[in-house]
Amino acid sequence: MTGLADPAELPRDPQVLVIDEKSLQEDPKSEIRSSSPEDAASQYDWDSEEFRDIPELVRSIVSFEDDPSLTVATFRSVSLAIFFIVLGSFVSQLGYFRTTTAPFSVFFIILVSDPMGRSMARVLPNYTVPLGRFSFSLNPGPWSTKEHALVGIAANAGSQGQWSTFLPTNAKLYYGIDYHPAVSLFFGWGAALIGFSFAAMCRQILIYDPTFVFPLSLQQVTLYRSMEQKGKEGSDRASRQMRVFWIVLGTTFLWQFLPEFVFPFTASLAPLCWFASRNHVVNFLGSGIGGIGLLNITLDWSNITSTVITYPYSVQVIVFVAFVITTWILIPVAYFGNIWGSPTYNIMSNGLFTKNGTSYPFTKVLSVVNGEQVFNQTMYNEVGLAYAGAQYMWEIFFSYTSYLSAFVWFGLFLGPKLVNIYKARRGRRSAHTDRLTKIIEASYGDITLYEWIALFTFPFVILLVVVIKGGIYMPLFTYFIGLLFGGAATLPMASIYALSGFTVKVGLFNELIYGYMIDGVKGSSRHPLGQLAYRIISGNVWYDCYPVLEDQKIGHYLHLPPRQVIGIQIMAVIVGLPVNYGVMLWILHTKYDYLTGITPDPRGQWTAQDFKSYNTDGIQYALVGPTRLFQNAVYHPLTYGFVVGVIAPLLVWLAHRRFRHWGLDKWNTTIFFASAASFRGNISTGPLTSIIVGTMFNFYLYRYRHHFWKTGRIYISGAALDTGFNLNLLFIFVAFGTTGITMVNWWGNNAQSTERCFHVKA
Repeated sequence: MTGLADPAELPRDPQVLVIDEKSLQEDPKSEIRSSSPEDAASQYDWDSEEFRDIPELVRSIVSFEDDPSLTVATFRSVSLAIFFIVLGSFVSQLGYFRTTTAPFSVFFIILVSDPMGRSMARVLPNYTVPLGRFSFSLNPGPWSTKEHALVGIAANAGSQGQWSTFLPTNAKLYYGIDYHPAVSLFFGWGAALIGFSFAAMCRQILIYDPTFVFPLSLQQVTLYRSMEQKGKEGSDRASRQMRVFWIVLGTTFLWQFLPEFVFPFTASLAPLCWFASRNHVVNFLGSGIGGIGLLNITLDWSNITSTVITYPYSVQVIVFVAFVITTWILIPVAYFGNIWGSPTYNIMSNGLFTKNGTSYPFTKVLSVVNGEQVFNQTMYNEVGLAYAGAQYMWEIFFSYTSYLSAFVWFGLFLGPKLVNIYKARRGRRSAHTDRLTKIIEASYGDITLYEWIALFTFPFVILLVVVIKGGIYMPLFTYFIGLLFGGAATLPMASIYALSGFTVKVGLFNELIYGYMIDGVKGSSRHPLGQLAYRIISGNVWYDCYPVLEDQKIGHYLHLPPRQVIGIQIMAVIVGLPVNYGVMLWILHTKYDYLTGITPDPRGQWTAQDFKSYNTDGIQYALVGPTRLFQNAVYHPLTYGFVVGVIAPLLVWLAHRRFRHWGLDKWNTTIFFASAASFRGNISTGPLTSIIVGTMFNFYLYRYRHHFWKTGRIYISGAALDTGFNLNLLFIFVAFGTTGITMVNWWGNNAQSTERCFHVKA
């Protein structure tokens, strides 16, 4: 397999779970045996057509037997799903407003929902609610592993936070516009569900092809399988894994009070500042909050996250190399060399400036005509062109590069696979004959084309109405083009995610296209909110597609009916969005001064840097427009990003064909460019600590102390660390944020600089 990282490179668990599903049905207490690979090999012929294409990593985790009679979507599983969707939506939405956060951990849900489901199976009455053809039983029998998985899938789909809330948030923060709740909610539902329908074009390749392992899906399956053994005879290993999880979770929960509240100094340890705390040059180099974080170490898990475990090691190296080049090399060169607009245009800001370096007065170039805000050419001539700092400029450059690189990389390294699948489908035969695919096709069948069309039609119509009547400043014709571009990007981007777990952002390219479209059509609204709406709709085709595929891969591994999986995912979005919207309103009310910069946040967390960045992009590409923007020679180099995006993967591909033993297929240019496009103006602590921890876990322990991986404790520990942090963040926000309790200032919580770099800014 070519692409990002061979499955063999990913952490694996050599214990193979051999399950006799028939005996389980006859006797729930029958033994689930954990056998060695040699025992499994005696049961299955790994060289046969059914198994030879399945990576060894997958073979060591999943079951190749299925019991279609097991319950899946029940009153118990749906009730638990709704509970965790609400909880996850609350926590995840908080992260949008913070500079750093860890993703809401589905592993906590997996651990907690299982005993909750078993308890419901014991206490609920065996009563059927009489609703005709929709009748259901409160307690249809023993709690099943498939019910358990459905709860996790629903929570994962509905607890990601909603990017669509950026539209009403930016409208309030920067333009004083309060959208009607109906507009915000229906826009969010439409934008989310439209991505679900585009998953159809990827299923035959990414879900049914066993070589696309989805590392994050496989990590969850490992935990589901461990929980399946827990409490049964011979499950000592599962019990040990659970003990490790709870110990690490509790320790992390308690520890995070230090960097998050009591002792923020530990969140960013800047040794350079300790020796010269008021020297500007030293502070700029050493600070992880406003500087470049040279030799900076963090003890805050939110700056690390479990990607140090789930990312293949080659991906972690690529990400760190990109960080070193852009943050430790390019920023100092530009900043101290007074080049690329520095120091006139703040290199550590993603805002826009006038020619003399003052903040760009974007409200001045907006005029109200007939109740609508329009571009004011006269004021623009007076104010002049909008300028950006060097770091933000190369963020745009690398964003363009990564977008084109994804298409070229996909065509070169994965194109042959796509051709083979197309030929198989054209010949009316299955493109995949592995055991996992046969189980799904034999017992459950796939989602039909007509069902996918119906799923597309509903959100399509909703968004169409919102675009026409919702006052979001988005020209109607751009809606259709946005869906086309979003759909085109889905398969290449999803392929990268399926192989590595790395998500590529597509926003800036979408903005460029939008800007040229409204430049070319007279009378189009130039309001930045219209550009943001376009970016959300076109981007959500991909951003809401990959979680759907990730969860459907879990369903594939655990033999869940595809229709029930997509059904619970749709329900999750419908339930989760109102919670996201409510949290958004709450934060805007309680943290407004921090978010707008009226009152600086001393910890650099409630910065709303993502919202500010999106507004900046809107000013550049909608209000000013790329035609005016690129008239200035300063912006001309940005267009070469497209050229680099085409050439770089081609060179790697040619080198890989010539030197196959070098492993150059693991050096994915798309991941490198996407990582280089990350903005490091507010927080640069984390990458050094992450590569150190990642090297220990995914290189040293995996290669030289493999027994840590054999026991499954590495995966379990990563899940516990993320969960402990998220629970701590939720507790602090609810217990302290809502009551007004603040931590007193002391040496470890200095009011001016928590990391004691007192002269970072010039």
